[in-house]
Amino acid sequence: MPIVMMMKWKGVTPEHYEQLRKIVNWEGNKPKGLQSHVAAFDKEGIRAVDVWDSANDFDNFTKSRLMPGVQQLGIKSEPQVEICPTHAIFSAK
Repeated sequence: MPIVMMMKWKGVTPEHYEQLRKIVNWEGNKPKGLQSHVAAFDKEGIRAVDVWDSANDFDNFTKSRLMPGVQQLGIKSEPQVEICPTHAIFSAK
């Protein structure tokens, strides 16, 4: 069953995000199981919402690709992540 991953990460800026997009290249080299990704920013940092095929797919991506990129940039804060099973998925596009 697909899951929704909701992340809040204080201190992560749009500049960090753009650097991570280049380093991790999730758009050019799509991670296994990623269905969709949305990122936004508020005054505290980034908020991201993803849909993944499974929590395991998200965990594998995080460990093997995302966190090494985060470490490369020297980001010291940790994200708050919540994972929930999906109830419904709809895309108007």
